[in-house]
Amino acid sequence: MVQRVSSTRTFARIAPHCVPALDRAVHRLTGGRTLLSTRLLPGLVLTSTGARTGLPRRTPLACMPEGPRGAPPAAWVLVGSNFGRPGHPAWSANLLAHPEAEISWRGGDVPVRARLLRGAEREAAWAGVVAFWPPYARYQARVEREIRLFRLERR
Repeated sequence: MVQRVSSTRTFARIAPHCVPALDRAVHRLTGGRTLLSTRLLPGLVLTSTGARTGLPRRTPLACMPEGPRGAPPAAWVLVGSNFGRPGHPAWSANLLAHPEAEISWRGGDVPVRARLLRGAEREAAWAGVVAFWPPYARYQARVEREIRLFRLERR
């Protein structure tokens, strides 16, 4: 039911205004240990450098951790779905301009380098994220742009 609701156009209009604000508040109140949205999907807070401003930008995001189950993730995949809205999310432009970033993952800060996935590597990652969270396929069907995928690797 949650997946069905999260893939609707109504959710895409409302969620970008509510979910990040709630996530930021919960993240702050728990000392960086949790995000409200992690009840549905794993999440992190990305601190990137603004593409135009050069200022730090903190964005709570869903992610797909990669690596052996039970071990700390070797990497994270971020999906620039923008809730199935037409434009790319701002954080993805920030990572294209400044790939070195930091994430808050389960209460710890991790320096990372972002890499835009392309070609066969992107296709393999896309299959993984759609299996992980099927609404991503509905988001892609709604927009003309190719949804950006980034792999964040520890620095």
